[in-house]
Amino acid sequence: MSITREAVLETLKTLSDPVSGDDIVSAGIVRALNIEDTSVLFVLEIDPAKSEIYGSVRDQAEAVVKNLPGVEKVSAMLTGHSTQAPPPDLKPAKAAAPQGPQKIPGVDRIIAVASGKGGVGKSTVSANLACALAAQGRRVGLLDADVYGPSQPRMLGVSGRPASPDGKTILPLRNHGVTMMSIGLMTNDDQAVVWRGPMLMGALQQMLMQVQWGALDVLIVDLPPGTGDVQMTLAQKAHVDGAVIVSTPQDVALIDARKGIDMFNKLNVPILGMIENMSTHICSNCGHEEHVFGHGGVAAEAAKMNVPLLAEIPLHLDIRLAADGGAPIVASKPDSPQAKAFLEVAAALVERGAA
Repeated sequence: MSITREAVLETLKTLSDPVSGDDIVSAGIVRALNIEDTSVLFVLEIDPAKSEIYGSVRDQAEAVVKNLPGVEKVSAMLTGHSTQAPPPDLKPAKAAAPQGPQKIPGVDRIIAVASGKGGVGKSTVSANLACALAAQGRRVGLLDADVYGPSQPRMLGVSGRPASPDGKTILPLRNHGVTMMSIGLMTNDDQAVVWRGPMLMGALQQMLMQVQWGALDVLIVDLPPGTGDVQMTLAQKAHVDGAVIVSTPQDVALIDARKGIDMFNKLNVPILGMIENMSTHICSNCGHEEHVFGHGGVAAEAAKMNVPLLAEIPLHLDIRLAADGGAPIVASKPDSPQAKAFLEVAAALVERGAA
């Protein structure tokens, strides 16, 4: 029996909103309802100040939908929205002091891994850098902030929905010595996240501030491509200690990498260095070396920007296979030349006190 949107909504109408007294559908808190095959995903958009009383509502909502014929998996997520601003007060008043970026409890440092352009291997670099720092003895977390294209669950080989013991905090998952959180753990692999900016920012803040990260030496944040809302929200809400810029050597990628560097400069986030990914390709059959995307472009750009060149990572089949297999090459083949490149980056960051 196919699951219909109407059937799900009618079932959710049996639950009462603890604030308004209406059912949760009429109260307008049920958003982003998606149905795919036997899976149902929806969001309860609530006032963040009242999140404590909605934990049980979310559990009840999942339970009643799970009982519908044909439903095998249900995922409901709480996200906050801002209340409508009151009319402006025209009387002179003392301006409130602006609230700057905050430290995440238990997290010593935050490093953003960014690129101006998609497809340059930023997420692969993030996963391997996190594993390399863990191999250096650091307590490492990895936040997959690429909400529309989360890939870290696959790369780190973790699955399953994170638990929330009290309805307010989220317990992250862990593998290869890395504590990880991603919106990809809340959705199916082939399910799109269709959210507007406010919901996106609410989810990012939840993953930053409501996840029990524990005591971490460094939190790696895998940012989406570009210079948009996620990057700005991260820099405004959390104290980011530095950014690593990933680019391929080709001119098209470097154009966007420069924009990423300029964005972090405007947000007062230090640039820790640049990584040239897919720097060179050596044929596994004949040993011929070929610079598929050019060579040296990132090194020249780093020298121009007066920032360190942290590594030149080769384009190698083993790196891709390891990432797709859920064990980054630093964890699966730590003695390989490809893994050593990431380990050298981690060692350099630790030596400089950046991680």
